[in-house]
Amino acid sequence: MGWTMRLATAALFLGLTMAVPGDEEDSDPCVYEALSDSDAVLCKGLKVFYPELGNLGCMVVPECNNYRQKITSWTEPIVKFPGALDGATYILVMVDPDAPSRSSPKAQFWRHWLVTDIKGTDIRKGKMQGQELSPYQPPSPPPKSGFHRYQFFVYLQQEKSISLLPKENKTRGSWKMDKFLSRFHLSEPEASTQFMTQYYQDSQKLQPGEGSSEPKDKPKRR
Repeated sequence: MGWTMRLATAALFLGLTMAVPGDEEDSDPCVYEALSDSDAVLCKGLKVFYPELGNLGCMVVPECNNYRQKITSWTEPIVKFPGALDGATYILVMVDPDAPSRSSPKAQFWRHWLVTDIKGTDIRKGKMQGQELSPYQPPSPPPKSGFHRYQFFVYLQQEKSISLLPKENKTRGSWKMDKFLSRFHLSEPEASTQFMTQYYQDSQKLQPGEGSSEPKDKPKRR
């Protein structure tokens, strides 16, 4: 075999070798899906970051790497509102409108997190420094209840003092969020987003395209 032929053969072998990792990456089953168009209408200007997953806004939590179980024990996410104004004060609300299930939301809204008196300069950077009226409670969808939406809203705080009524403090479920907003003259949110997940041991066949194996890499977006 001549020198030229050897060089061509080596180049071909090297090209095939380098193509293998790319093929594996393309077939990586750890993919999370974007929300449907009807659910994505809530995604406006707000980012919610969880460990390992990054910004979950408008996404379905993937089943791979045990993420759906991990998110039930992680501490509060980093919430960023890039459009926050200097000198303004904001309220953050996180709720589950699908308690105990989306088909029968008898306990709507389940209040997962409520923080007031957040400075615009802080929430713009993802610093949640304010008065925590309801400490963060991780997503915890019940078994066989289907996918739950976890919604985040940021409101411009008009009133100087925001509080929950004694009866509101007794339970997080069946929270009359509309009455709370009306009580403090909170109208349209300045920003919002949501993500979806379900009980980690439930089948996820309703979400096509998500794998069930456990790759090492982070999930890819679609």
